Amino acid sequence: MSLINCKGLSKSYGNKQALKQVDITLDAGRPIALVGPNGAGKTTLFSLLCGYITPTSGEVSLLGHKPGSPELLGRIASLPQDAALDPNLDVVTQLTFFATLQGYAKKEAKAEALRVLSLVDLADSAQQKPKSLSHGMSKRVSIAQALIGSPELVLLDEPTAGLDPANAKKIRELVKALSDKTTFVISSHNLDELEKLCDQVLYLEQGLLSQSVSMNESQHEDYLTLTMQQCEPSSLIEAVLDLADITSIEERQSNQFLIKHNSEEIYAIEMALLSLFKQRNWQYKAILKGRTLEEKLFS
Repeated sequence: MSLINCKGLSKSYGNKQALKQVDITLDAGRPIALVGPNGAGKTTLFSLLCGYITPTSGEVSLLGHKPGSPELLGRIASLPQDAALDPNLDVVTQLTFFATLQGYAKKEAKAEALRVLSLVDLADSAQQKPKSLSHGMSKRVSIAQALIGSPELVLLDEPTAGLDPANAKKIRELVKALSDKTTFVISSHNLDELEKLCDQVLYLEQGLLSQSVSMNESQHEDYLTLTMQQCEPSSLIEAVLDLADITSIEERQSNQFLIKHNSEEIYAIEMALLSLFKQRNWQYKAILKGRTLEEKLFS
């Protein structure tokens, strides 16, 4: 049974078609990214999956059931980007209430609230009110709410937007730690972050699903992405092109280069690059197999 199944899914608001004939079949597994420009239809798709709105045409099912079905209670959860907590109630009281809505008895509901707060490293803040929390802590409480009941599917809309690097890292690590049992679908504009988290990327544009990219394909591509500390681009390009099995190298952004090769021995290419850098006393930041997510989507 597919985790998410959409067939010919469309949604219109008056004369504006926000989603157009979208077909998606997703199975449980590693995190999945949903990306696209503003107005592409990402929020509309999330709203359809959650059952907040109904499609104009087409079909959508989660775990074999229509969105909003009683059979999905506790099995799916979502975190809208603008989710807000009641500023006047302490954190554990709010999460306990949400747990009771999922059918937990009062005592078990509080235990579940404390469990999910522990997952986001906020057990010590259980008695605090949201207005006393930092933005990052409030975001983690909202994520804790989405984890109540250990759902099989969690939809996260911009989960790290506005967070400092430390809090963003905590959320990434949490998603990784839970992804063996929970499938996360993450909508975000942060391609670097999604590249670290997700195995599959869906790209929406003007309401159409225009691309589906597997990050695992990078292991089979004849590309390397090279990031230097600093360099003279023309000198680097000339030197790399002189190496065996290098067919092209292009500067994509400041100090980042896309190298194409025709060798089956990627290790040999990497060693040749390292030897070159040592000879020239050049400092590099990273050599990654394949292309970046940005390259895959927009090149």
